[in-house]
Amino acid sequence: MDTIAIPTPNRPINATVEIPGSKSITNRALLVAALAQGDSILENALFSDDSQYFAKCLENLGIPITLNSHHAQIQVSGKGGEIPTQQADLFVGLAGTAARFITAMVALGNGEYRLDGVPRMRERPMGDLLKVLQTGGTTVNFEGNPGFMPYTIYGQGFAGGHIRLPANQTSQQLSALLMIAPYAQADTTIEVEGTLVSQSYVQMTCRLMADFGVEVNQNGENLFQIPAGQRYQPRNYTIEPDASNASYFFAAAAVTGGRVRVKYLTKKSCQGDILWLNVLEQMGCQIEEGDDYTEVRGPKQLQGIDIDMNDMSDLVQTLGAIAPFATSPVTIRNVEHIRYKETERIRAVVTELQRLGVTVEEFADGLKIEPSVITPAPIETYHDHRMAMAFAVTGLKAPGIIIKDPNCTAKTFPDYFTRFLQMIEN
Repeated sequence: MDTIAIPTPNRPINATVEIPGSKSITNRALLVAALAQGDSILENALFSDDSQYFAKCLENLGIPITLNSHHAQIQVSGKGGEIPTQQADLFVGLAGTAARFITAMVALGNGEYRLDGVPRMRERPMGDLLKVLQTGGTTVNFEGNPGFMPYTIYGQGFAGGHIRLPANQTSQQLSALLMIAPYAQADTTIEVEGTLVSQSYVQMTCRLMADFGVEVNQNGENLFQIPAGQRYQPRNYTIEPDASNASYFFAAAAVTGGRVRVKYLTKKSCQGDILWLNVLEQMGCQIEEGDDYTEVRGPKQLQGIDIDMNDMSDLVQTLGAIAPFATSPVTIRNVEHIRYKETERIRAVVTELQRLGVTVEEFADGLKIEPSVITPAPIETYHDHRMAMAFAVTGLKAPGIIIKDPNCTAKTFPDYFTRFLQMIEN
């Protein structure tokens, strides 16, 4: 499909939905399972472009992977921190987690590993992670701009020791180092310099490491200590539904004054984006939580909000897409780092809202969106899955929204529009 027209229902949404497994947890579980000794089975794993690029990289490194998409199951035969292949060409597409996690992982190996991705991936920041590896004795050969793909890593083990790492653009580089640190040659202390963005994703990493048998000692927000010699234990592991992807379905209830229940996802989730429920509550929604579900009921009209979204920045587009329907302005702050994501996300949201006739003010670390009447228009998605998924929600309230390149959702949610349209039809 080149485009998809979003139907605007003449009634509130009323649906119960299931969401595939979390991308962030799936890719972290793939890495730690690959470093464990023995077989792990990941249940409710996400099958999407990002996770399949990751799995293919592991296969190319000599880690046996068995994919069962019908049962949403992945078996990983970990090699205890060893990387069997001594030479590999690894392609990560536009998967930031795969790019950062695989880069760190191959430093543990004893070989020559080339990494590359699509053109936009070549623009995304990798330099801070690579500097840490280089300081520890890893050789990196850049084919283009230093600090960016493509490059070749000559692995010879990870030294560990005391590491200083800026994490103001992405937390994925910190997560990558945390996950390989148990296999370092010495105890590792990571000191984060400056402001750590997306802290909830780092906590997710630490929680998953603990689930596989490795402890991280954290002192304050910016100091992490990982004793060497710990080893991940293979296990069967069930992955939570993706809270980021659930946000669009919860937003559908919010914007139409309807009811949407997402099964198997609760506020006990380890994902920071579960905080989206608090945002909706502040905007006037009612939240009901059961043992194995969460339900959102939307108000007659949403209220505006002024919010710091640093710790749930993947949801900026979701909030931006419903903000014009609020009774007062919506202001989003402290998310400058999303300018370095799949696209320049602040600029993309501002551009598309303005295309719809919305009054928007852009500033360095966020934007302010005024209540506005929507003018029908086709939405550019910039090869960014979250632009397509978020602005589809706008079309539930405003007729005439067309999403260009809807297939870009394959990055994290291949059948998003199938499930989205089923929700409308319920």
